[in-house]
Amino acid sequence: MPDSPLPATWRAALEPVLATPRLRALGGFLSAEERAGKTIHPPRGTRLAALERTPLDAVRVVILGQDPYHGPGQAHGLSFSVPEGIAIPPSLRNIYKELEADLGIPPAAHGNLSRWADQGVLLLNNALTVEAGQAGSHQGRGWEEFTDAAVAAVAARAEPSVFILWGSHARKKAAGVAGLGAGSPHLVVASAHPSPLSAHAGFFGSKPFSKANAFLAANGRGAIDWRVG
Repeated sequence: MPDSPLPATWRAALEPVLATPRLRALGGFLSAEERAGKTIHPPRGTRLAALERTPLDAVRVVILGQDPYHGPGQAHGLSFSVPEGIAIPPSLRNIYKELEADLGIPPAAHGNLSRWADQGVLLLNNALTVEAGQAGSHQGRGWEEFTDAAVAAVAARAEPSVFILWGSHARKKAAGVAGLGAGSPHLVVASAHPSPLSAHAGFFGSKPFSKANAFLAANGRGAIDWRVG
Protein backbone atom coordinates (compact mmCIF):
# COMPACT_ATOMS: atom_id res chain seq x y z
CA MET A 1 0.00 0.00 0.00
CA PRO A 2 2.72 2.59 0.76
CA ASP A 3 4.35 4.11 -2.29
CA SER A 4 7.83 3.30 -0.97
CA PRO A 5 9.23 0.29 0.92
CA LEU A 6 8.92 0.18 4.68
CA PRO A 7 12.19 1.14 6.35
CA ALA A 8 13.92 -1.97 7.70
CA THR A 9 13.64 -1.17 11.41
CA TRP A 10 9.86 -0.68 11.17
CA ARG A 11 9.03 -3.78 9.12
CA ALA A 12 8.36 -6.25 11.93
CA ALA A 13 5.92 -3.85 13.58
CA LEU A 14 4.15 -2.57 10.49
CA GLU A 15 4.18 -5.26 7.80
CA PRO A 16 1.38 -7.25 9.51
CA VAL A 17 -0.80 -4.13 9.49
CA LEU A 18 -0.22 -3.60 5.77
CA ALA A 19 -1.59 -7.08 5.12
CA THR A 20 -4.98 -6.32 6.70
CA PRO A 21 -8.11 -5.71 4.59
CA ARG A 22 -8.36 -2.20 6.03
CA LEU A 23 -4.94 -1.15 4.73
CA ARG A 24 -5.45 -2.85 1.37
CA ALA A 25 -8.67 -0.85 1.04
CA LEU A 26 -6.75 2.32 1.86
CA GLY A 27 -4.35 1.61 -0.98
CA GLY A 28 -7.27 1.18 -3.36
CA PHE A 29 -8.86 4.39 -2.15
CA LEU A 30 -5.69 6.43 -2.70
CA SER A 31 -5.20 5.01 -6.19
CA ALA A 32 -8.82 5.76 -7.11
CA GLU A 33 -8.56 9.33 -5.81
CA GLU A 34 -5.47 9.96 -7.92
CA ARG A 35 -7.04 8.39 -11.01
CA ALA A 36 -9.96 10.76 -10.50
CA GLY A 37 -7.53 13.67 -10.80
CA LYS A 38 -7.46 14.67 -7.15
CA THR A 39 -4.24 16.07 -5.70
CA ILE A 40 -3.03 14.19 -2.64
CA HIS A 41 -0.56 15.66 -0.14
CA PRO A 42 2.21 14.91 0.53
CA PRO A 43 3.41 13.71 -2.88
CA ARG A 44 4.23 10.07 -3.57
CA GLY A 45 7.61 9.03 -2.27
CA THR A 46 7.41 11.22 0.84
CA ARG A 47 4.48 9.71 2.73
CA LEU A 48 6.67 7.53 4.93
CA ALA A 49 9.28 10.23 5.50
CA ALA A 50 8.79 10.22 9.29
CA LEU A 51 9.67 6.51 9.44
CA GLU A 52 12.50 6.82 6.94
CA ARG A 53 14.24 9.69 8.74
CA THR A 54 13.73 8.26 12.23
CA PRO A 55 14.42 4.51 12.53
CA LEU A 56 12.51 2.71 15.28
CA ASP A 57 15.66 1.93 17.24
CA ALA A 58 16.66 5.61 17.15
CA VAL A 59 13.38 7.11 18.43
CA ARG A 60 13.78 9.22 21.55
CA VAL A 61 10.78 11.54 21.23
CA VAL A 62 7.41 11.15 19.51
CA ILE A 63 5.43 14.24 18.43
CA LEU A 64 1.99 13.35 17.11
CA GLY A 65 0.16 15.46 14.55
CA GLN A 66 -3.31 14.96 13.12
CA ASP A 67 -2.98 14.97 9.34
CA PRO A 68 -0.68 16.58 6.76
CA TYR A 69 -0.94 20.21 5.74
CA HIS A 70 -3.34 20.48 2.81
CA GLY A 71 -1.95 23.58 1.06
CA PRO A 72 0.31 23.53 -2.01
CA GLY A 73 3.90 22.51 -1.27
CA GLN A 74 3.45 22.34 2.50
CA ALA A 75 3.37 18.65 3.43
CA HIS A 76 6.54 16.58 3.12
CA GLY A 77 5.87 13.67 5.45
CA LEU A 78 6.87 15.13 8.83
CA SER A 79 4.22 16.40 11.24
CA PHE A 80 4.17 20.18 11.79
CA SER A 81 7.05 20.60 9.32
CA VAL A 82 7.16 22.32 5.92
CA PRO A 83 9.96 22.44 3.34
CA GLU A 84 12.29 25.42 3.29
CA GLY A 85 10.89 28.22 1.15
CA ILE A 86 7.30 27.55 2.28
CA ALA A 87 5.66 30.02 4.68
CA ILE A 88 5.74 28.86 8.30
CA PRO A 89 2.20 27.78 9.33
CA PRO A 90 0.57 29.37 12.41
CA SER A 91 0.84 26.27 14.63
CA LEU A 92 4.54 25.96 13.90
CA ARG A 93 5.05 29.65 14.61
CA ASN A 94 3.53 29.02 18.04
CA ILE A 95 5.79 25.99 18.53
CA TYR A 96 8.75 28.26 17.83
CA LYS A 97 7.44 30.82 20.34
CA GLU A 98 7.22 28.16 23.05
CA LEU A 99 10.67 26.83 22.10
CA GLU A 100 12.13 30.29 22.60
CA ALA A 101 10.33 30.79 25.92
CA ASP A 102 11.34 27.32 27.10
CA LEU A 103 14.95 27.04 25.93
CA GLY A 104 15.84 30.50 24.61
CA ILE A 105 16.15 29.27 21.01
CA PRO A 106 15.10 32.04 18.61
CA PRO A 107 12.48 31.20 15.97
CA ALA A 108 13.97 29.69 12.83
CA ALA A 109 13.65 31.42 9.47
CA HIS A 110 12.13 28.28 7.92
CA GLY A 111 9.83 25.47 8.96
CA ASN A 112 11.77 22.35 8.00
CA LEU A 113 12.04 20.15 11.11
CA SER A 114 14.17 17.45 9.48
CA ARG A 115 17.00 18.20 11.91
CA TRP A 116 14.74 17.07 14.74
CA ALA A 117 13.78 13.89 12.89
CA ASP A 118 17.43 13.04 12.29
CA GLN A 119 18.06 13.18 16.04
CA GLY A 120 15.34 10.67 16.92
CA VAL A 121 12.22 12.86 17.05
CA LEU A 122 9.47 10.89 15.31
CA LEU A 123 7.26 13.53 13.64
CA LEU A 124 4.26 11.33 12.93
CA ASN A 125 0.79 12.31 11.75
CA ASN A 126 -2.30 10.26 12.54
CA ALA A 127 -3.18 10.09 8.84
CA LEU A 128 -0.34 10.24 6.34
CA THR A 129 -2.24 11.73 3.40
CA VAL A 130 -4.89 14.39 2.76
CA GLU A 131 -6.74 15.72 -0.28
CA ALA A 132 -5.60 19.18 -1.36
CA GLY A 133 -7.64 21.86 0.34
CA GLN A 134 -9.68 19.36 2.38
CA ALA A 135 -8.40 19.17 5.96
CA GLY A 136 -9.04 15.79 7.59
CA SER A 137 -10.31 14.25 4.35
CA HIS A 138 -8.37 10.98 4.79
CA GLN A 139 -9.12 10.50 8.47
CA GLY A 140 -10.93 7.23 9.12
CA ARG A 141 -9.66 5.61 5.92
CA GLY A 142 -7.24 3.21 7.59
CA TRP A 143 -4.10 5.22 8.24
CA GLU A 144 -4.94 5.21 11.94
CA GLU A 145 -4.29 1.48 12.25
CA PHE A 146 -0.90 1.91 10.60
CA THR A 147 0.21 4.85 12.74
CA ASP A 148 -1.26 3.30 15.91
CA ALA A 149 1.05 0.35 15.29
CA ALA A 150 4.02 2.69 14.89
CA VAL A 151 3.27 4.44 18.19
CA ALA A 152 2.75 1.10 19.92
CA ALA A 153 6.09 -0.16 18.58
CA VAL A 154 7.88 2.76 20.24
CA ALA A 155 5.96 2.30 23.48
CA ALA A 156 6.81 -1.43 23.55
CA ARG A 157 10.54 -0.72 23.64
CA ALA A 158 12.33 -0.80 26.98
CA GLU A 159 14.34 2.33 26.19
CA PRO A 160 12.66 5.35 27.82
CA SER A 161 11.18 7.76 25.28
CA VAL A 162 9.11 10.94 25.46
CA PHE A 163 5.63 11.24 23.95
CA ILE A 164 4.65 14.87 23.33
CA LEU A 165 0.90 15.06 22.90
CA TRP A 166 -0.53 18.36 21.71
CA GLY A 167 -4.31 18.55 21.76
CA SER A 168 -7.12 16.07 22.47
CA HIS A 169 -6.60 14.20 19.20
CA ALA A 170 -3.03 13.21 20.10
CA ARG A 171 -4.01 12.36 23.68
CA LYS A 172 -6.80 10.07 22.46
CA LYS A 173 -4.43 8.33 20.04
CA ALA A 174 -1.98 7.53 22.83
CA ALA A 175 -4.59 6.71 25.49
CA GLY A 176 -5.11 3.12 24.45
CA VAL A 177 -1.49 2.28 23.70
CA ALA A 178 -0.06 -0.46 25.88
CA GLY A 179 3.14 0.70 27.51
CA LEU A 180 2.03 4.28 28.15
CA GLY A 181 -0.05 3.62 31.25
CA ALA A 182 0.88 3.20 34.90
CA GLY A 183 4.39 1.88 35.37
CA SER A 184 5.48 2.96 31.91
CA PRO A 185 9.19 3.68 31.43
CA HIS A 186 8.21 6.57 29.16
CA LEU A 187 7.35 10.22 29.79
CA VAL A 188 4.09 11.65 28.45
CA VAL A 189 3.99 15.45 28.09
CA ALA A 190 0.44 16.54 27.23
CA SER A 191 -0.95 20.03 26.66
CA ALA A 192 -3.28 22.04 24.46
CA HIS A 193 -2.58 22.14 20.73
CA PRO A 194 -0.28 24.89 19.37
CA SER A 195 -3.01 26.06 16.99
CA PRO A 196 -3.86 29.77 17.37
CA LEU A 197 -7.31 28.62 18.55
CA SER A 198 -5.93 26.79 21.59
CA ALA A 199 -2.30 27.75 22.21
CA HIS A 200 -3.27 30.15 25.01
CA ALA A 201 -5.28 27.41 26.73
CA GLY A 202 -2.24 25.57 28.04
CA PHE A 203 0.25 25.11 25.23
CA PHE A 204 2.19 28.28 25.97
CA GLY A 205 4.14 27.71 29.15
CA SER A 206 3.98 23.91 28.96
CA LYS A 207 7.78 23.61 28.46
CA PRO A 208 7.72 20.37 26.45
CA PHE A 209 11.26 20.74 25.14
CA SER A 210 13.04 21.20 28.46
CA LYS A 211 10.90 18.46 30.05
CA ALA A 212 11.84 16.06 27.26
CA ASN A 213 15.53 16.84 27.55
CA ALA A 214 15.59 16.53 31.34
CA PHE A 215 13.95 13.10 31.11
CA LEU A 216 16.20 11.88 28.32
CA ALA A 217 19.33 13.05 30.12
CA ALA A 218 18.21 11.44 33.38
CA ASN A 219 17.74 8.14 31.54
CA GLY A 220 21.06 8.21 29.74
CA ARG A 221 19.60 8.87 26.30
CA GLY A 222 21.11 12.31 25.69
CA ALA A 223 19.34 15.59 25.05
CA ILE A 224 17.83 16.74 21.75
CA ASP A 225 19.36 19.82 20.16
CA TRP A 226 16.08 21.56 19.39
CA ARG A 227 17.61 24.19 17.12
CA VAL A 228 16.02 23.92 13.69
CA GLY A 229 19.08 25.27 11.90
